[in-house]
Amino acid sequence: MKFLDQAKVYIRSGDGGAGAVSFRREKFIEFGGPDGGDGGRGGDVWVEAVDGLNTLIDYRYQQHFKAKTGVHGMGRNMTGARGADVTLKVPAGTQVYEDDNETLICDLTEVGQKFRLAAGGNGGFGNQRFKTSTNQAPRRANPGQPGEERIIWLRLKLIADAGLVGLPNAGKSTFLAAVTAAKPKIADYPFTTLHPGLGVARIDGREFVLADIPGLIEGAHEGVGIGDRFLGHVERTRVLLHLVSAQEESPAKAYKTVRAELAAYGNGLDEKPEILALSQVDTLDAAAAKKKAASLKRAAGRAPLMLSAVSGEGVEAVLRALIAEVHTAREAAPEVTSGEARWQK
Repeated sequence: MKFLDQAKVYIRSGDGGAGAVSFRREKFIEFGGPDGGDGGRGGDVWVEAVDGLNTLIDYRYQQHFKAKTGVHGMGRNMTGARGADVTLKVPAGTQVYEDDNETLICDLTEVGQKFRLAAGGNGGFGNQRFKTSTNQAPRRANPGQPGEERIIWLRLKLIADAGLVGLPNAGKSTFLAAVTAAKPKIADYPFTTLHPGLGVARIDGREFVLADIPGLIEGAHEGVGIGDRFLGHVERTRVLLHLVSAQEESPAKAYKTVRAELAAYGNGLDEKPEILALSQVDTLDAAAAKKKAASLKRAAGRAPLMLSAVSGEGVEAVLRALIAEVHTAREAAPEVTSGEARWQK
């Protein structure tokens, strides 16, 4: 399934049904009076986070959603039926924005959270509502109110415990494939991942969700290369694993480039706990790897872990460092209340 993390959608709630103009006609009842019923309310448009989805691919093929119109009122004081609602089902972690793609409407971070995006129009009054002592046979009724229409943006930010960051070809996809069941594209030639990937890593009987995003290059926060679009997928992570390739001519420069892009992007990415690792150490001899590690230590102010996802060197140490940070963050996280109670209105 192709990964899609952003979609533009048109929504419209249902119009209210019209009220009826009707009079009671029965044998032996000379003056039956008005009995036109009210119109039914139009359907609402909701968005709901559901289980079992991890992409917005459904909204590539359908971008228009309209709720049903309320049924018109009828005689004998019969109120029209309410129009059927429409619910947009999205994965947890989806944010809904206004048409400007900047104004946040709601953020659905948990399965079950629900938010009303557009309210249906009220049904119109039937003529029995207008009966008075001086007008006992009103011949007018209200039309239903129109529904709301708007264009929204759906933007998915993956829910993960740990995120992988680094320059292209730093070994992020190889590490993800080595420690999880995910199957990202891996090859022995330079290229970068085009779509974020998720996997579940396990160590010492504990597990956490790991997210891999396309590699960053200098100027990514300004849209250079793939740009900063995918950095949103590591916004919600509790810890970052920063991989610097041992094949880099200057590991210190590579480290500083990525850190600068995280700081320029903002949203607290540069303040998250970070595990630093020198990856692909199997491609160098011990002396060269030690020299690269020393250079990286001077730039980062701490010694990096030595890692090779291919040979397995340092993999368990990295996973234990990640799960320790994740466990600490989970314990410090505040208790979250019911999603539906927070968002439904």
